[in-house]
Amino acid sequence: MSGRDRERSGLADHISVPVFGRSPTMLKTAILAAVTTVIALTTPASAEQSSWRGSGGDEWVMDLPLGKGLSQRILYLAPPRPRATLIMLPGGSGKVGVQRDGDLRYDDNFVVRTREDWVARGYAVLIPDTIAQVNLRGARSSPAYGKLVVELASYAHSQVQAPVFLIGTSQGTIAAMNGAARARPDSISGVVLTESVSMPGRLSTETVFDADPSAVRVPALVVANRDDACDVAPPEMAPRIVAAMTRSPDARVITVRGGFERSAKACGSLSPHGYYGIESEVVGAIASWLREHGG
Repeated sequence: MSGRDRERSGLADHISVPVFGRSPTMLKTAILAAVTTVIALTTPASAEQSSWRGSGGDEWVMDLPLGKGLSQRILYLAPPRPRATLIMLPGGSGKVGVQRDGDLRYDDNFVVRTREDWVARGYAVLIPDTIAQVNLRGARSSPAYGKLVVELASYAHSQVQAPVFLIGTSQGTIAAMNGAARARPDSISGVVLTESVSMPGRLSTETVFDADPSAVRVPALVVANRDDACDVAPPEMAPRIVAAMTRSPDARVITVRGGFERSAKACGSLSPHGYYGIESEVVGAIASWLREHGG
């Protein structure tokens, strides 16, 4: 049976307030209210598959309904027999700009631009866009967003019977930590945090420490680049992040060095903060850890 014919799992329920015509702040509040009501339902009739391509595996864009006109758009790519599914949680505002034909408006982020590398290594990749293109800064540690990440893991399990890992980078590490803290240990097999936001910033004061690291009960890997000059992700904080995950059965740090500076800012994606120029080394190190933990 092809991926097109398989029953899709949706993220469907209803919200009680209309959301259109509101300010960005009110829209974000309404969206989080919508996510709060998310429960695991299989609703293939209401989940819109807007693109499908086959290139030696599966690739599609899905709009998973949240209700009241809101949906969670995801990009999904998979080889024929995935060894695991990686839920990639981007940094920055979280905007990827997934188009119906699978093209991306914003693909500089480390976990986004390496997607084909992961598929080539045998992993399925699931990348969520923002809901209604709302900026996720300041919202990723909320119970609502953590619940959404958990539901994305459930969706991943409905597609492939394989382990699921959360991988976040920069601001996306907050979402990954939050999802790992709220997920049952049998629903995800581990969490990977790359260049974690551990210090409050100017645009958002939210950090991985706001996402309940002590509740993480799965193996965890923290990747830190010694040459990362981003002020909200100092590499010397990596051991403190590991120490905060007191219930993890195996939390560790790996360090890397290098990368080139093409972004205008030190926290940009095309910089040592985003492993620009050393992607293969970092992907290889993470893949070794994934294999060690069943992926």
